Order: sequence, then structure tokens, then C-alpha cells
Amino acid sequence: MKELISKPELCNECMKCERNCPKNAIRVISGVPIFCMHCTPERAPCLNICPEDAIEEENGAILILKEKCIGCGLCRDACPIGAISMDEKGIANKCDLCIEEETPICVLSCPTQALKEDSEELISGKQDKIAKELERLKNIMKY
Repeated sequence: MKELISKPELCNECMKCERNCPKNAIRVISGVPIFCMHCTPERAPCLNICPEDAIEEENGAILILKEKCIGCGLCRDACPIGAISMDEKGIANKCDLCIEEETPICVLSCPTQALKEDSEELISGKQDKIAKELERLKNIMKY
């Protein structure tokens, strides 16, 4: 399953992710990369509101089926983070995790690794930090 994770603390606002995104579907606002979060299907507002079933989940990515989209904009309006826009033809557009590529282009473009393709490394780092802090607290409690 593909996913995209941002580490805003590493973002230097170079905008390379924005410029290189083939879908023009990522924005950097105040050092925070904003893109589709690819919600689980049962919790994806865009997928659940689409009257034409033009949005579907595939391998962890929420995708817009351009040939089915009627351009009503309901998905854009339902997205809580504003990750969906309408293209010049009035068709919904959003990040598709570069589903056809091995690695999302924004991840490849980011010089500071503020965008990552996988959360396992981030989760592992946080688990290590929590474990060390618990060990430190346990030692304090002994005294």
C-alpha cells in the first residue's frame, strides 16, 4: 500500500514538490506540504459524496476517474483540507500518489526529505523515542 507522509519540520519551502507534481496537486503553505491524505474508503468524504462513483480506492490511493467525473465539485467542497481542485476542463483533480510510478515524484523532488513515501520509518523513530523516555522515567521513579 502506498502512502505519503510529510515532515513539515524539514520543509524549507523550496516548492520543488509543487513545481514537479505532474497533477499540480500539492501546495506548500507556511512550510507545510498540503496534499490528499488518501483517507480510508469508508472515511473519505470525496469518495462518499461523489454522485457518479467517479472516485475509487486502489492500493491505498483514492483516485478520481476522469472519464466518470461530471465536474460537480462536491468532492472539492467535501475535502476537509482542500486537496481537490477543478482543472481547466472542470474535472476534479488531486494527488494520485503517482500510482504509475515506483516512487511519488514529490518525494523524489524533495531535497530535505520532508516528504516520505512510507510511515514505517517515522513510526519506528517515534517508538524508539517513546521507549527511551519511558526508560528515563522508570529510572527517575526508582529514586
